[in-house]
Order: sequence, then structure tokens, then C-alpha cells
Amino acid sequence: MPTAAVPIISSVQKLVLYETRARYFLVGSNHAETKYRVLKIDRTEPKDLVVIDDRHVYSQQEVRELLGRLDLGNRTKMGQKGSSGLFRAVSAFGVVGFVRFLEGYYIVLITKRRKMADIGGHAIYKIEDTNMIYIPNDSVRITHPDEARYLRIFQNVDLSSNFYFSYSYDLSHSLQYNLTVLRMPLEMLKSETTQTRQEGFDIFEDEGLITQGGSELLIYGRPVYVTLIARRSSKFAGTRFLKRGANCEGDVANEVETEQILCDASVMSFTAGSYSSYVQVRGSVPLYWSQDISTMMPKPPITLDQADPFAHVAGLHFDQMLQRFGSPIIILNLVKEREKRKHERILSEELVAAVTYLNQFLPPEHTIVYIPWDMAKYTKSKLCNVLDRLNVIAESVVKKTGFFVNRPDSYCSILRPDEKWSELGGCVIPTGRLQTGILRTNCVDCLDRTNTAQFMVGKCALAYQLYSLGLIDKPNLQFDTDAVRLFEELYEDHGDTLSLQYGGSQLVHRVKTYRKIAPWTQHSKDIMQTLSRYYSNAFSVICAANLKKLVVKKFHRYEEEVDIHNEFFRPYELSSFDDTFCLAMTSSARDFMPKTVGIDPSPFTVRKPDETGKSVLGNKSNREEAVLQRKTAASAPPPPSEEAVSSSSEDDSGTDREEEGSVSQRSTPVKMTDTGDSAKVTENVVQPMKEVYGINLSDGLSEEDFFIYSRFVQLGQSQHKQDKSNQQPCSRCSDGVIKLTPIAAFSQDNIYEVQPPRVDRKSTEIFQAHIQASQGIMQPLGKEDTCVYREYIRNRYL
Repeated sequence: MPTAAVPIISSVQKLVLYETRARYFLVGSNHAETKYRVLKIDRTEPKDLVVIDDRHVYSQQEVRELLGRLDLGNRTKMGQKGSSGLFRAVSAFGVVGFVRFLEGYYIVLITKRRKMADIGGHAIYKIEDTNMIYIPNDSVRITHPDEARYLRIFQNVDLSSNFYFSYSYDLSHSLQYNLTVLRMPLEMLKSETTQTRQEGFDIFEDEGLITQGGSELLIYGRPVYVTLIARRSSKFAGTRFLKRGANCEGDVANEVETEQILCDASVMSFTAGSYSSYVQVRGSVPLYWSQDISTMMPKPPITLDQADPFAHVAGLHFDQMLQRFGSPIIILNLVKEREKRKHERILSEELVAAVTYLNQFLPPEHTIVYIPWDMAKYTKSKLCNVLDRLNVIAESVVKKTGFFVNRPDSYCSILRPDEKWSELGGCVIPTGRLQTGILRTNCVDCLDRTNTAQFMVGKCALAYQLYSLGLIDKPNLQFDTDAVRLFEELYEDHGDTLSLQYGGSQLVHRVKTYRKIAPWTQHSKDIMQTLSRYYSNAFSVICAANLKKLVVKKFHRYEEEVDIHNEFFRPYELSSFDDTFCLAMTSSARDFMPKTVGIDPSPFTVRKPDETGKSVLGNKSNREEAVLQRKTAASAPPPPSEEAVSSSSEDDSGTDREEEGSVSQRSTPVKMTDTGDSAKVTENVVQPMKEVYGINLSDGLSEEDFFIYSRFVQLGQSQHKQDKSNQQPCSRCSDGVIKLTPIAAFSQDNIYEVQPPRVDRKSTEIFQAHIQASQGIMQPLGKEDTCVYREYIRNRYL
């Protein structure tokens, strides 16, 4: 007989902190405010943290009664019969954690959030603002003279910059882990003692989520989302020069796990949709080494702090990687090998010796693969193309590790298999493919060279991912295409964020630098970035704090899960489709595809610039200006986001502003002029169609059909706002069961039929009245409408 599960709340999204002299009461509820939980925090302990969870799920009425009793009881104890004994401190959307310096603990709360992305219907939020509240009461507080200084240093870490979280999706693990391990039956999972990484998570305990970017590929109108996530380890955290190498437990400095996720956004479901991911890692050389910055040199000498003849620290580090990712572990070492005076070569020699020693004790099929390549040397050579060499390395790496995809191979891949597809490694399972092993890339700082190498590997993996979903005919992507330009910008934003956090400046050398197509003005910017990076690391000091984590227990498949449909569409509140479907993300059609009419709309078409500096198929300067404006807007003060307001727990004014930052840019549709213009448009469109498909669309078609077709093409190429209703390509039957009807004869392929919704007569009349109101024709209000409006005003404002 199955035992009864402990009552839980699927997703606690709203928090209110109440205060008494002896305790804090943190009241959390789901978004619909139908279930509540209460966390009690003791304020009488000067340095210890005492948190009590009664593990009871309250209703809204029960919470009101509980707060009323607490208010009355504290007024009686304090002798304040005429005033309140329970105070509302702050409203929030999440708990970052508890931190202590030299006195008592602080609680760090998320007070503002912004929806930034969507993965399979799971909303991803960005932290916009936080609030630190001191827990101990003033009567028991033991003051320390240096507490304020440590607090200021800690607050210099801007949690509102590139920190993300989700209520229903585990961002601390990869997509492959979330869709495979967590969906196994309970009897297949190991005990909790051996599955600590599987049973609990916290963004500050294992790997902190540092940056995420989202971008959209429109492949002939079919939306495909590309998401890049970076998880930075907190085990040996610190800035450049202050944290180098590894500690005694095998944790390395600047270790970042990068995951690129590709999903077909036409189906918003993990069970029916198509998802793919690829993971790679960067990290400092796993040795005992450091650099002394007291000498004020641009390149301080590298020093091996401790002899390690048996590669103990490297062994611990690679043992961690084998447990996390499996084998093979592939090391791409970009450190210099030939120098007039030994500097970076010290690390290369020690790393080679460590890997050679460790491989003696590993089975042949699980040995560590070591790839050394002096990237700086080849960059200076005029005869060598750096990116071509990296592309060869990337092909060999992806073939060894494979990638993750949650669906079997497409029929197009079976009917027309590519020769590289049969050589692909990883693990093939009935439901798709699994990535086995990992690529670990490093240079000295793991910033510029490492980011370019990871981009090339990610570009190679992206081609395989697109091919596995049946979106391209060959697993190969070329430069100067909209897709690769978008992907390159995504990786450069990713590298800039990590470089700012670890090095104090943005990237110095970018992909354009290694392609040798960067303008001359870029060289002066590189010098300023180098000086900024050196100044930031030479004169800045980061302190370490004692940070307590909240470990959240994983939900098994047999326990209550989050209702993704209700969380995404929120039928219990008034919302608009613009806020629901429009996400502020980079789009290949809007930001990269040229605006001229009559071109190939595919994001995989090469568009090279001509001698005038303009793109043959579009204006390059306009596209770069759009990218610059977007980056400037990202660094500027953000627009209004969802903010936790200090009102009653029933107030939903913060919810009304939740998605203001999620509305995407809208382009103005081009108006049709006369039949002469439409004939020119048709002529430009028909010609490439005849060249590609070998047919002439003008045969047997009337002038009216030509006009309709040309208007359709012009609207699509002018980036007219598309109907996003196809993101939920399913219909719900009367019994609530979702039925997907595939269009293709191959049921495993991922195109599904969209059934138009049935609209009743009353809804049609409401819509017609709405259209007439926009034209100035107002319908008289009935008695029932007036009563409903009065009731709304009374409940909302009175």
C-alpha cells in the first residue's frame, strides 16, 4: 500500500514577512493564493539561526485566523492593547538565503522579479531587486565594529545582475538530468543518502546560476528557441588573481557549466515537444598555483605553490567530473606551450604530467583525453586559420560526447542519413539520445580564448541539434548566416558577463578578432578593456561570508506537481495574450534578417557584405545599430517589473505589473500600395521559388491569387507580428484530455495540427462590441454591468 505523501505546495511564489519582537513569520502562498505555508524564524538568538517549519498547508481563511491570533497574543504580552502586535515587514517573491558576517544572520529576499524566458512552459525569472533584513532583535544584538564594512562589501555583489530562478524548473541541473533522472520511477532511484545531488538543490549550494540569454530562430515561420545558461560554481569562488588553480578538495576557480538548449516552440510540452541540449565546462587549471599581484606587473609570474607528484588535487577534480558527467572527460588546453621565458608553459607541463599519471589507473575506455593547442601562437600566424582548426577539434569532441535530445531520430535522418551522423557518440536510447562525457576548456584566465573555443564547439553542437530535430538537411552551419550571427552574439554576451564577474571587464578578444575581421577601432577598445581588467583585479577585494542554504526537496512523479498549464496561462486572473506569449528576446527575423523584399528568409543563408560595407541582402549598419541599442537598453535602468508591494496579502497589484517587461518589440507592418507594387513583389518572390523547386507559380494562377500570395509574403518579410497561438498546438476535449493530431504521415515527427477554438454566441457579441468601441460606437451599459463594475471598485479600492 502506498503511504500518504506529506502535503506540499506546488510552487510558493508569493511571500509576506510578518514581524514580532520574538519571531519573524514568513507566509508563503502559490500564485492563485489557495494554499499557504508558514515558516517561523527565531529572533531571540544573537548568532544562531533557528528556523521552524510546521509542515502544514493552510487555506486562506486559516492563515487569516492564524495571523489574527498572533496579533492579539503579542498585543496582550506587550501590554499594547490599543496597537498592533504583528507588523508586516515586507512582501517578496522568493528567499535567496541566510547570510552571517560577524554578528547575527540576515535574510535575503527577492522583492522584484521579471519574466525573461520560458523552457517547456516553465517560467524563468530574473532577480530585479533584493532586500536584506537583520534577524536578531535589538535587545539581544551583539554589535561588532567591522560588521558594517563587511555588509557593504557583500552588498557590492549585485544580485539583480544576471541571477535567475524558477519556481517549477530546476535551473541548477541540466535539461538531460531534469527530463531523464527526475522522471524515473521511485524504485529506480537510489537512496537519498547516495543521491544528494538529485534530491536537493540550491543555486548557492552547488552551482550558482549566473547568466542566461534567450534567442529565437524563425525557420520559415516555425519558431525555435535557443537558450544559453551558465552555472558558476560557488565552491572556490573569487575574482581573477585572488582565486587561481584549485583548493584541497578539487574545486577549481572560475568553474562554469555552460548549457545550450534548443526547443521547438510550436509545442509547449516536455512530453510532446522536441528539446535538445549540449553541456560543456570551463575552469582553471586544476593545480596548486597562484599569481602575486603585489609586484604591479601586467603579467604577474605564475607560481606553483605546492608540489603534488601524485596529482592528488587533479585526481579529486576529475573524479568529481566523472561522477557528474560520465566519460570521456576531454581537456582542451589553450595555454601557451612555446615561450621565450616560462610563464604559461609552467601550467601546461604540470597538467600533462598530472593527466599522464592519472590515466595509468583508469580503464582504457574511460581515460582522460588531453588536447593541447597553443591558440595564441596560431593567432599570430598569417598562414593558419584559428577557427578552422577549432572547428576540426569541435567536430571530434561532439562526436565523442554526443548530445541530448528527447525524441527519436527524425525520419528524414533515417531516409537521408548523413555520413557524420553514424559516427556520432553518446548513448542512443528508445526515446532519444543522451550526452555522455564532457568537454573541459581552459586557458590561463578561462575568459577570451576559452569563450571563443566554447563558441566553436557550441556552433558545431547546434548544427547537430538542428539536424536531429529535422530543421536542416546537413549537420553543418556556416558563418555570416543569421543563425550563426545570433548564436555568436549570445555567446559574446555570455562571455562578457562571466568576464565582468571574474576579470572586472568585458571580453578583450572576441570571435571577430580571431576571424580577423574586427575593425581598427576595436584595437583601442581592447587596450582599454585590458587596463580595466587589471585595475579591477589589482585594487578590489572580495570577502567571503557564511551563507546558509535552503535545500528544497525534490518532488517525485507520484507526488503533487506544478500545473504548468495554469501557471503559464493563469486562468484565475485577468491577463492579455501580449503579456502571455510575447517574450523580450532576440529574434533572427527581427534583428538579423535584412528587411529587403524578395530574399531567402532562411536563417541558414549566407549573407556576406560587399565592398561598400553593406550586406548584399540587407543593411549591416542598421542591424549592428539595433544590436547596440539592445545592449544599451540591457545596461540601462530596467523598465517597470513585478514588484512586491507592502499591502495586504490579498492585494494583487504586484501581479498586475508582472509581465510589463516581457512585451517584445513590435514592428510596423508594411502597407500595400497598388497592383503595380504587388506585381514587383511577386516577381521577386517567384524567381527564387522557381530556382529552388523547379516550378513556376505563375502557371495556372489568377491575378487575385497572386495578390493574396504576395501580400502574405510581404507581411512575413516585414516582420509582421505573428499569431502566437500555435505555441499551444493542441485542443482540449470535453474531458480535459489533450489530443495532438500530427499532420505528417510519420507520427514521430513534430508537426501537429492546430484546431481553431469554438466561440459561443455571447463571446462573439462581446468581441463585436469591443471592435465597435474602438470605432467610437459605445454600447449602453445594462444594470448587471453596472452592478459588476461597482462590486469590482468596492473590492479593489475600498
